[in-house]
Amino acid sequence: MLSERIGNGGAKILDTLVRYFARIFPNPNTLTFIGLLINIGCAVLYGWGYFFIAGLVMIVANLFDMLDGRVARLTGRVTRFGGFFDSVMDRYSDVIVLIGIMVFYARNTPYHSTLYVTLAGIALLGSVLVSYTRARAENLIQQCKVGFLERPERVVLIIIGSLTEIGPEDNPFLHKMRAVLWVLAVLSHWTVVHRMYHTYLEARRLDMSSDMAGEAGSAVAEQAPRSPSEAWKPTLPKEEAASWYRAT
Repeated sequence: MLSERIGNGGAKILDTLVRYFARIFPNPNTLTFIGLLINIGCAVLYGWGYFFIAGLVMIVANLFDMLDGRVARLTGRVTRFGGFFDSVMDRYSDVIVLIGIMVFYARNTPYHSTLYVTLAGIALLGSVLVSYTRARAENLIQQCKVGFLERPERVVLIIIGSLTEIGPEDNPFLHKMRAVLWVLAVLSHWTVVHRMYHTYLEARRLDMSSDMAGEAGSAVAEQAPRSPSEAWKPTLPKEEAASWYRAT
């Protein structure tokens, strides 16, 4: 099938790139940091209004983001710190790109718009909270990957919006970055709420399971046979038992 051939071809190209970068940058953290530097360049381009070029550069930046984990596995350098470092650099990349977009709409140009500065800020807040809610939730429950606007989706939307910022202004298929900001601002917070609700349900289920297990343990303890030293003691009403012990 055509799709299978395309997938196999893409996998071969990606494997070749992984082997190449593994020879040049054997430490995957270097690739992660290079990806951040490229994203900073994207932010500068966005600030000056070069959206189309910034979209192309973002593709390269996220190629590095795809390669660092594969290089780590190929070179046997998968570490706890590497995963932590990659996550922190991703957060910086998300924030710096959206700050660049905010700067563009805040500048004194014909495209100045307080509304879209605000929307970009709301999208920035949502992108941080989407990651934070998952990290915090997974301290309480096993997994929290729900929601449909995770980082890959956000990056793809920004790239698509950027690549449409070219050509005549009256073309209905172009200049969709503003629409992308609306989508990011709304759906990122929708994802946050979804994750909060999912965590609430899972945490409640775990709490109920713990309570039931505790009650079952107490019931078993009550039904357990008494020790031989206690087995001979008669079961009498409280008043009768007291007098019986005094008599003996």
